[in-house]
Amino acid sequence: MTKLSARIVPVTPFEQNCCILFDADEKVGVVIDPGGDADTIASAIGELGIAVKDIWLTHGHLDHAGGAMDLKAMIGATIVGPHEDDRMLLDSIEDQAKMFGAGPGMKNCTPDRWLSEGETVSFGSHNFEVYHTPGHAPGHVIFVNRALGFAHLGDVLFAGSIGRTDLPGGDHETLLRSIREKVLPLGDEVGFLCGHGPGSRIGDEKRTNPFLQ
Repeated sequence: MTKLSARIVPVTPFEQNCCILFDADEKVGVVIDPGGDADTIASAIGELGIAVKDIWLTHGHLDHAGGAMDLKAMIGATIVGPHEDDRMLLDSIEDQAKMFGAGPGMKNCTPDRWLSEGETVSFGSHNFEVYHTPGHAPGHVIFVNRALGFAHLGDVLFAGSIGRTDLPGGDHETLLRSIREKVLPLGDEVGFLCGHGPGSRIGDEKRTNPFLQ
């Protein structure tokens, strides 16, 4: 199997980790959570010299999906995910932007394809399992590559923290259940990237994350 690489492009005033996962040998990749600054993301794709056919969304908050429609128009990609339970969030991104004072430019988003638990998404030779992990947002999903021991966890689990649950649709106990039943069983050696801050390994979070003790 060829090597999987990642470039993080911080976007929006929330410093969200827009993630470009790519295979430099196959010259293909995917963009996960283009929350804004679509021109910056498109420039990064051009610098990498890869083809991007899909945009994957972990959930519908403005800092993760607010730039998806603009990026779709720029690069001709298909928007995939999240789970349909986040339809209301995606339909209200412009209202979210006003509420948080995020400025203009973020747009409501209509995915080309919703995702459900147990589906698989892929680019090149890299396949990812989809898990529905509500709690931070009702339709949150994560992407897991078993072959490489890697996951993109969106805003479910962070290095030293977990996703906030005080936003509309959030629920603390539901999030902890998603982590306990969907994330931790992936295995201690699985490394992950997330929506904010540095990545980590699941085993390290089990040992040191105060929210998991």
